[in-house]
Parts: sequence; structure tokens; C-alpha cells
Amino acid sequence: MNPKKCILIGAPIDSGKRRRGCLMGPDALRTAGLVESLSDLGHEVTDLGNVSPDIPALTAPDQKLHQWAENIGWTRALSDASESALKNGLPIFMGGDHSMASGTVRGAALHAQSAGRPLFVLWLDAHSDYHTPQTTDSGNLHGTPVAYFTGRDGFDGYPEVTAPVPQDNICMIGLRSVDAMEREALQAGQIHCHDMRQIDETGIAKPLAAFLDRVAKANGMLHVSLDVDFLDPDVAPAVGTTVPGGATVREAHLVMEMLHDSGLLTSLDLVELNPFLDDRGKTAKLLVDLAASALGRRVFDRPTRSF
Repeated sequence: MNPKKCILIGAPIDSGKRRRGCLMGPDALRTAGLVESLSDLGHEVTDLGNVSPDIPALTAPDQKLHQWAENIGWTRALSDASESALKNGLPIFMGGDHSMASGTVRGAALHAQSAGRPLFVLWLDAHSDYHTPQTTDSGNLHGTPVAYFTGRDGFDGYPEVTAPVPQDNICMIGLRSVDAMEREALQAGQIHCHDMRQIDETGIAKPLAAFLDRVAKANGMLHVSLDVDFLDPDVAPAVGTTVPGGATVREAHLVMEMLHDSGLLTSLDLVELNPFLDDRGKTAKLLVDLAASALGRRVFDRPTRSF
């Protein structure tokens, strides 16, 4: 295994939705042993601490949009952090709610553009997060990052998306809660979507292997965004958007192991961890274990957990 320069970046963003608690996510991942788990695998690990955004003095175009200015500030700050970190290693962004991906993916796309390579995104989530500010009923902007970094309209005041991620370069796995307007937009587009029924019928390895093959053939960079609610809430309760019927622990580890085997991973999000809802750190420890699988921990090396 080739050791990596892993760069940990905390993103204690809690403005993408109204239920609070995700701002504690980065410290929960640190406490659960993320640094130690990656270091034990032989990687060089640097923790840059938490990002702190500058919040612009902006008013939301619609009153329903929750903490509009805060989300813009976070997007700009995380985009800069992402683009900078990718020049020096493999950044792991510790969230924080999923609105953070607006910034982490934008920064990764800018870096990929400067490197002359395409960016691909693997979206592991129960939700597609493909709403625009105009189509969201809740006004919660953690449901909009994919729309933003693919260049959809409606994000006035956000940093301009000068390197949009092509829809065909995005693979979503684990979907099981997609709103009607999102579904219509996805069906009209080219994003590769794999819901849990398909996973039940054909397994999780087949669509992932096909996607990774496309990334490899294109010499692409790969950003992976892992939402806690990709997992079944029975094994990962620490999320405010639980949807029954998610991925099992073994399915999730298989995804991470295949990512490591591919050698394609260039950046990683760990998002929507709400420690306030956790059970004795159960979810935080699982996320740490999954990150370790993505960075080379083998199936024989699983630690025994006691809760």
C-alpha cells in the first residue's frame, strides 16, 4: 500500500438545515480516533483544524431559505480549503451537514481543471440533494449542493461555478428519499442514480465497479461524499434525516474497500454526523472505520467494538 498524505479539515457547518448538532461532527470524528486509525495504516496525517468562514452581508432572495448568507460564506471558505489541500495531499473533510459539499466539490473541480483532469463524484446518500433554491420546499440548503456544483441556476450570490461537474461524471448510490421535483430533474439529466431497490436486486458492487472503471479510463480525479444516512439508521443513528432501509455495515465497507483497491480516491467528505443523536459514539466510530477501509484497512483487520 502506498502511504498517503491525509489532510484532515474540520467543517463544523450547521447552517444547511434547521436541526442543530452537526457542528460537533468534526470533534466527534477526532475523538473516535480518525487520526490514529489512518496513522496506524502508515499514512502521514495532518489535522489542519476547523475552517472558519467569513459571512457576507447578504439577504436571501426568499425568506424560506435558511441561513443563506452563512451557507455562501461556508461554500467560499471550503472551496478555498479544498482547492488548496488537494495540491498537497488527500483531504478528508469532517462535517458538518451536507451543504458543505457545495464548497468541497467546487474546490476539487477547480483543482482538477487546473490539473487538466476531469473530476468525478461518488455520492453516497439516501437523498440526491439536487434541489435548487427555487425548488426546495424546506429551504434547507443541505439539499442543494449537487445542483450547485453541476451549475444549475438559482444560486445568486454564491461563488461562481466556473468548473461545473458534468452530470455524466456523477454516480449516486443508496437513494431512497427523492422529492418529486428532484426526480423529474434527475430523470431528464445524465446523473447515474442507483436506488436501494437496485442494490437489493443486483448488489452494490456492480454499479460501483462500472463507475470506477469509467473514472479510471478517463484518468479522472474522484471525490467521494459519504452521508451518514447512506447507512441504515439501525447501525448509524446519529443523523437528523434518517431513512429506513439503508446500506448495511458490510455493504458500506465493501464500497470503501473497492475505492481503496481502485486507487482512484483523491478527496473525501464525511458528512451529516450529529453526535447529539448518537449512541455512545457508535456512528462516529463507524465513520472512522469506513474511512480506514477507504485508505487500506483490510477485512481481516477490523477492530472489535464494545459499546
